[in-house]
Amino acid sequence: MRSNASWTDAVIASFEDLTPTVREFRIRPADAAGVQRHEPGSHLQLQLLVDGRPQLRSYSLVGEPDGQTWRIAVKRLDDGRGGSRAMWQLAAGDRLQVSGPHNHFPLDFNAPAYLLVAGGIGITPLVGMAQALAGRCAQSNTPLRMLYGARGAAELAYLGALRECLGERLCTAAAARIDFAAEIAALPVGAQMYVCGPVPMLDAARHAWEAAGRPATDLRYETFGNSGRFAPQAFRVRIPRHALDIMVPAGCSLLDALEQAGVEAVSDCRRGECGLCTLDVLALDGEIDHRDVFLSEHEKQGNMRLCACVSRVVGSVTLDSSYRPDA
Repeated sequence: MRSNASWTDAVIASFEDLTPTVREFRIRPADAAGVQRHEPGSHLQLQLLVDGRPQLRSYSLVGEPDGQTWRIAVKRLDDGRGGSRAMWQLAAGDRLQVSGPHNHFPLDFNAPAYLLVAGGIGITPLVGMAQALAGRCAQSNTPLRMLYGARGAAELAYLGALRECLGERLCTAAAARIDFAAEIAALPVGAQMYVCGPVPMLDAARHAWEAAGRPATDLRYETFGNSGRFAPQAFRVRIPRHALDIMVPAGCSLLDALEQAGVEAVSDCRRGECGLCTLDVLALDGEIDHRDVFLSEHEKQGNMRLCACVSRVVGSVTLDSSYRPDA
C-alpha cells in the first residue's frame, strides 16, 4: 500500500520523440480545471498495464507547467521492467490514471550557489530547476551551472531549451566522466548540488561530496533506476509470516510480486530512494543485487535488509514483512 494515492482520469494529449530513445508525453487531466501548478522536482505517478498486469510508475515532470497539460519524458528501455515499453505503446487519446504532482526532490531557492548535474534521462526534473533558477540567479548574481552528460550527443534531450535559459552556464559532456572532486572544490561554502541520473553517477557524486567535507543536507539527488550488477532473472522468495513461497519473474519487481500475492507492503517512491518498502532478510541463498540509494554501503554489504521496489536476488531469499496479526 502506498503512503499517498489520490487518482484522477487523464488522457494522452500528444507525444513527441526528442531523441532516438526518449519520447515526451503531454498528459491532460479529464477535468481541465484539475491541472495543478507544480514546483521544480515534482513527479507524477501513473497506473500502467505492464504485460497485462496493473503496475505503478513514477515520472518526473518536465519544465514549467503551461496550465493545460503535464509533460513527462520516458526513455525506452527494452531490458527494463516494462514500464517504458508500456508507455511507448500509448497513443494520443489513450486514457490512464494519474496521481500527483508529488515532490520528493524540492528545490531550495535560498542557496548561495547551485550546481545541477544530469545524466541521460535524469535531465527531466532538472529542466524545471534550471528554468526556475536562471532568471533569479542572474538578477541576484548567484552562481549557477549545469553539467549534462549522456552516452552520445544525439541523446541530449531538451538541449535547446537549456541553452536558451542557461547560455554559457550549461556544460555538456557527451561521453566524458564528470570530475566531481574538481567541480565540488570550485563551489563556494553553502552551495547546493542537485543530481539526477544513474546510480553509479549518484554514488560518485555522494562519495566526492562526503570526501570534500560538505554538509550532507546540501547534496540533493534523485534516481531514475539502476540496472544493477546482474541481468534481471527470476528468483525465489519465502515469507514465513505469510506462509508464502513464490517466484518473482525477471520482468517484475519484488514489491509488485508481493502485492500480487496479497502481501501489503508500505511503499512510496518505488525508485529505491525513500526506504519505506525495506524488508528484513532472514536467510539468503545466493546474492542480493542492491539497486537502491537508500541503504548505506555498510548496510548493503551486511545484507540484513533490501528495498523491495528495486532490488533483486540471484538465487533465493527469506524475508520478514511488517505484517503482524491482531492480538
